[in-house]
Amino acid sequence: MADAFPFELVSPERQLVTGEATQVVVPGAEGQFTVLANHAPFLSTLKPGVLEVTMADGSTDRIFVRGGFADANPEGLTLLAEEAQRVADMDMASLDQAIQDAREDAADAKDDAAKTAAETKLAQLEEVKAVL
Repeated sequence: MADAFPFELVSPERQLVTGEATQVVVPGAEGQFTVLANHAPFLSTLKPGVLEVTMADGSTDRIFVRGGFADANPEGLTLLAEEAQRVADMDMASLDQAIQDAREDAADAKDDAAKTAAETKLAQLEEVKAVL
């Protein structure tokens, strides 16, 4: 059996997960990476994607994260996410509406900065939908 390590996932709304994990696959800004027990110190920003968690009791969970930071070290893994929601709890109709809203925001943008921000959000939402 794989060694377990402390894992914590926190969003502004709540602490979503805390416990002992054996493996966590994280959608990092430079690509996915897997954290196991005794991981070397590593800090990464998160990109929108699905976090895959295997807990010490054998249970697994898939959690959508958007933005934030991952701090891995030999003592464990802490994720601070701007947004985090279990995939099983996601409402696809709400995701489709958010995509439509982002398209409208990009079309209605008054300046380059607003347009870039809206297009970035749209790309992230479309990527999440493709993953799900």
